[in-house]
Amino acid sequence: MKEKIIMHVDMDAFFASVEIVDNPKLRGKAVIVGGVSERGVVATCSYEARKFGVRSAMPVYKAKELCPEGIFLPGRFERYREVSKKIFDILHEVTDKIEPMSLDEGYLDLTQLAEEPLKIAAYIKNEIYKKTGLTISVGISYNMFLAKLASDWNKPNGIKLITKEMVPYILFPLSIDKVYGLGKKSCRRLNNIGIYTVKDLYGLSKELLVEFFGKFGVEIYERIRGIDKREVKTSRERKSIGKETTLSNDIIDKEELKLYLKSFSKEIANIMHSKNLTGKNINIKYKTSSFVNHTKSKTLSYYINTEEQIFKEAVSILNELEFSETIRLIGLSVSSFKKEKLEQLSMF
Repeated sequence: MKEKIIMHVDMDAFFASVEIVDNPKLRGKAVIVGGVSERGVVATCSYEARKFGVRSAMPVYKAKELCPEGIFLPGRFERYREVSKKIFDILHEVTDKIEPMSLDEGYLDLTQLAEEPLKIAAYIKNEIYKKTGLTISVGISYNMFLAKLASDWNKPNGIKLITKEMVPYILFPLSIDKVYGLGKKSCRRLNNIGIYTVKDLYGLSKELLVEFFGKFGVEIYERIRGIDKREVKTSRERKSIGKETTLSNDIIDKEELKLYLKSFSKEIANIMHSKNLTGKNINIKYKTSSFVNHTKSKTLSYYINTEEQIFKEAVSILNELEFSETIRLIGLSVSSFKKEKLEQLSMF
């Protein structure tokens, strides 16, 4: 059986790079996209801004403290979607076995192609630069975990191939936060027992990792040994539909928050109708003024998809919440979908 060839492509500082291509005067400057108000969050930033410690998901006020000379721009998501389509059109010239992960990132399964993967990578990089003016980093390996790791290896505009012979030793010096699936909390727990690098992690038994993480511990154990059984999925079901916003002022009054939930319910219902979906899980997300995230959800025994139904259930969840401090972000989402049955109308 032929060994898989998986490619991971990741645009370099995508939103910021689009802004720079559209306005060359920004080239070489610390460009920060995602919010111009103090209460916004950074969506992405140029590599010049990253030198100051600015990172995605950082509050704008913090980014301004770190990089006072930064150029802060609001996101133009229609423009980013337009550029993303051009990029994925180029990828589809190579193969239709593509799993998009976001506007600027995706996996390609090249296993059945005759061309050398490094030649394919060079073609993709050249075409994207020629048609958009943007650079992309490419990772190639025999599974998804290693391909993603490779694309991050020498950003920006990098290319990296990880072969079976390199594993596991190439992974040993890496920090454990480079292992797909290990988030901040998991890394902290491992740090507490003296595990900081992949080499440290490699020394733990499968049984200990299962004790630590449940059945997910088996995946971590296998992953750092170069085993990742995930397949590139060309179509991905949408897990949830939601809307959220950072408030211009902190709010604690539930009546005010209901106005936002009403607006979200309308938008979510419109999307669900357009996709012919009904859902039965309603989730409210909120962030307090001290930047702590909370969620509260409710699973119904029936499916809903109208604005009125969604809003009614959202309000019932909100009424159960007790706020000890003001709220700076509010969000609403619906999940646990099923397709609505369409009745076949008789011609007569």
